[in-house]
Parts: sequence; structure tokens; C-alpha cells
Amino acid sequence: MSRNRRTRCLSAVAAAAGLALALAACGGGSGEPSPAGSGSATAEAARLDPNADLSKQSLTITIWDGYSPKDLPQRVKSKLGFDLKVGIHDTNETAMAKLTASGGGGVDVAFVSGQYAQALNEAGLLEPLHPELIPNLANLYPEATQLSYDKGNKFSVPYTWGTTGICYRSDLVKTPPTSWNDILNPPAEARKKVTMMTTERWLALPALKSLGFSVNTTDDTQLAKAKELLEKAKPNLLAYDDTTFGDRLTKGEAVMVEAWDGWCPTSDKRIKFVVPKEGSDLWADTMVIMKSSKNKEAAHAFINYILDPSIHSWVAENILYKVPNKAAMDRVDKKLLQANTPLAMTPADLLLGESLVDLGEDSSKYTRLSTEVAAQQ
Repeated sequence: MSRNRRTRCLSAVAAAAGLALALAACGGGSGEPSPAGSGSATAEAARLDPNADLSKQSLTITIWDGYSPKDLPQRVKSKLGFDLKVGIHDTNETAMAKLTASGGGGVDVAFVSGQYAQALNEAGLLEPLHPELIPNLANLYPEATQLSYDKGNKFSVPYTWGTTGICYRSDLVKTPPTSWNDILNPPAEARKKVTMMTTERWLALPALKSLGFSVNTTDDTQLAKAKELLEKAKPNLLAYDDTTFGDRLTKGEAVMVEAWDGWCPTSDKRIKFVVPKEGSDLWADTMVIMKSSKNKEAAHAFINYILDPSIHSWVAENILYKVPNKAAMDRVDKKLLQANTPLAMTPADLLLGESLVDLGEDSSKYTRLSTEVAAQQ
């Protein structure tokens, strides 16, 4: 079984403000997402042909490495009759730079996290979805239509989803963690054996939640309080770590880490995962169709194919991220669910978390916060 070790969102030093500035250059704003059936999009939508000859089209996608089967082009060619080219990006930042610089040119379907899908839509770069061309949307959990960045799935289809919590060695901590404060102010025996993430929104998350604030707050006073708490926590950390925290736990170098659920290696029976009592986030990675695509019928057919349970279940089975597809999750081996407990979290569990949304120009506040915390001695 392979397990993808990608950076989910922005790289450790990436500036979320860069996203806002890039989209602003493309004419985007930070207001409400554009209605799916408004303006010129409706006229363009009316020209889509549900009976189009897909063999005359082709498709280019951009996706994270290891996030789909290696033989996906061959599968698509065999099933749908058109050629598929798979481009790779390592972070959302890389994908956004590619898509905004070209207005989406050269890419038909992009895989990006939810808040970035929202930003692309607000910039006018996305094609509204045409549900009649994606009948497998019926396989999604009803909860998958309630994500704050795109309620009703007007411009994006969730591909994976999950949350953030504390991953810990049950044999090396005296008392199992239950609160974000266990990371921010660890007991004496755990000091210098704790890691937190450095990606901006996730660096701030433990402090914001421990203080009772929203993960999407832009309030300067609240962010200042979170910064103060993070600076107090820093001397007790082993490291900031977005990628190797699971390995540190396995080796015993760390005993508690902030972690995305799918990256907590609970197949090791000594390692457990918990969502702190103060709550957490709900992140999602999505599929979107670029408005500039000349192959929109093929793009819809591709998304519909991905939502086939036999295809979508590959994600849960191979990269250990939950998929918001009930029919696909029903196919996952129960032994795999038992060995990797975060996989067994229910949609109701996930919806207890806050959906991350695009903050537009206010993203720069999180950039400043993380930069100042990192610089603190």
C-alpha cells in the first residue's frame, strides 16, 4: 500500500497573501462566490452537449503526486474514450500560480483545496458545474453539499476531506491529550517532544480554537491573542513539522504532534488520534473545471468517472484519506478502517469542524502572524 506524503496546502513558508494578490491581478475579489447559473456562464452552459463525442476531446488535469492511480490515463482512455494528460503540482501555491498566470489555460480540471477553489471561482476562472452531466454526484454524502466554501457544490466537487487533531504515542504519554492546550502547554514529560505545523492556517489553528475563536477569524484582537499564545508555546516545541511528524512519533522522538488525520500513522497500534474538545477544522480537496477549457463535456465525464465507487475508493485505500463518497467508503475493507481509525470518522463527526474558507486580502494577516511567530527567539 502506498501512502502519499504531500503538502496539503501552502508550503511552510508560502504566503497566503500571495494567493489574494495573484487573484486580484486576475480581477478576483473576496466577496460571495458567483452564482452557478449567472450571467455569461449560463449562456456557455447551454451550449454543452450531453451527447458529445468524447473521443474527439482530450483532457489535461493538475493534481498532487500520488493522489490518483498511476494508470488513470489508461483507465480513462478505456472507459471514456479520450486521452488524459496528468500534470503534477506539489502544493496549492504551485497550482494557483499556474492557473492564475494563464487564466486556466492548458488545464481542464484542477485538484485544489476548498478555499482555493473558492478563490478561483471568485476570480471568474471556474466553469459552473452541470449536475446533469455528473450523475454520480448522487454517491456523495449529503453532508458534502454543506461545505462553507461552496454550499451546494456549484463549482467544485469534493475529492477528499478530513480534519486536524493531535496524534500521539499512547505508550509515552501519562495522560491522553484531550485539548489543544496539551500541545500549547504540554506536561513536563512531553516538553521538547511536541511538534506543531508551520503552514499558516494550521499554525494558528490550535491557538485560535483553544481561545474559542473561529479558524477563519480576521479580527485583529483575536489574532493578536493567538500570536501571544503561540509565542509562549514555542519554547516547549521539538520542532515545527508539516511532513515528518508521523516518523518522529514512530521513532519516539516526539510524543504528541499536531496532525492531519490521514497522516497520523494509527496503523501503529501505539499511535492514536484525537480531535481536541475545543473543536477543529474541516478541510477538503476538490475537483474544479476551468472556464477556459475547450473540453468541458470530457471534464464533466471525468469527474463523474472519479465518483464511481470503484475508482474513488482507491483514494481511501491507498492514501488513507476519507472520501465524501458514501458508495466508495462502503467498499473500503473493514480491517483497513479498524487499523486506521481516522478513516472511520463519520461525515457528522467531520461537520463538527469549521470549513476553511478563502479570506482574500485578509490572508496576509495569517502570513504576518506566522512570520512573526517563526522569528520570535
